[in-house]
Amino acid sequence: MATAKIILNMDVPGLGSSGDVVTVARGYARNYLVPRKMAHPWTKGAQKQIDEMIRARRRREISNVEDARAVRDAIEAHNTVVISKRAGHSGRLFGAVSTQDVVDAVKEQIGQTIDRRKVIIEKPIKAVGKYQIQINLHDDVSAKLFVNVEGGK
Repeated sequence: MATAKIILNMDVPGLGSSGDVVTVARGYARNYLVPRKMAHPWTKGAQKQIDEMIRARRRREISNVEDARAVRDAIEAHNTVVISKRAGHSGRLFGAVSTQDVVDAVKEQIGQTIDRRKVIIEKPIKAVGKYQIQINLHDDVSAKLFVNVEGGK
């Protein structure tokens, strides 16, 4: 059976996570993974790019539990961040509050840098109001934060 080495672009159940280099059947790669943009062929240049992305991700992540607890304490001490978005007269937003909006607000108002993939918003925030979100800082440490969405701009 012919095999192909590929780099996953996203998490694929039973195969690996984003950035992993895996070997699969050539037909599976050519007919399923690559056309759906779930993976791309492995090359030396692509491997260097993946290695750089992994190093950058490690620099952004919080490395140990003590640092994660310090960030959690800083976030929970402030308890609330305010996000202003354009809204209609009924209080409904034009769009929704994204995880990047939360990350930007935390950085601006609290002074802590967090990864947007660690922010968990249960339901899309599409109206003015106060919402609770969760930030998974580390495997064992998470923070609760209130987001106060105001109409404006």
